[in-house]
This record gives sequence, structure tokens and C-alpha cells, in this order.
Amino acid sequence: MKSATIPPIRVEPEFRIEVEGVLAQGESLSEFVENAIRQTVLKRQHQAEFLRRGIESIEDTKRAGDGIAADAVVAKLEAKLAAARRAQSQRT
Repeated sequence: MKSATIPPIRVEPEFRIEVEGVLAQGESLSEFVENAIRQTVLKRQHQAEFLRRGIESIEDTKRAGDGIAADAVVAKLEAKLAAARRAQSQRT
């Protein structure tokens, strides 16, 4: 299979110097750029998968009708926080 190229990008000379300053021993600028692109692609794929699973979970909960209302969750958390604050103030 033939390889393809990524379009070149223009950057300020100062930024290029900064990038070259963080290259690992023996690493080329091209390798650095390719690695950065690969990491960004993976990150975005993971984010998309995370969102897909979250939306699927929300839809499953709606279909099952067994979710807990956000107001109830927040109220419970606020009660726990208030109790923790009271306990903290009694210790001091």
C-alpha cells in the first residue's frame, strides 16, 4: 500500500523552535507530528465512544423508566455535604 502525506502546516518560527526543543533524542519533527496526530485521533475516537455509550445508557434508562430524578440526586448530595460540614465544624 502506498503511503499518503498529511498537509504541511504553517507555524510561527518561534513555535517551531519550541516544538523542536521538546523532541526526544533521535526523534524527527515528522515523527513528532505523526505521533501527535495519532494521539489526537485516538482521543477523539475515545470521546465519541464515551458519548455514544452515555447516550445509549440514557436511552436505556428512559425506556426502562427506572432512573432517578436529578433533583433527588442533588438533594441527597446536598444533605451529605451539609452533614459533612456539620461534622467538620464540631471537630474544630
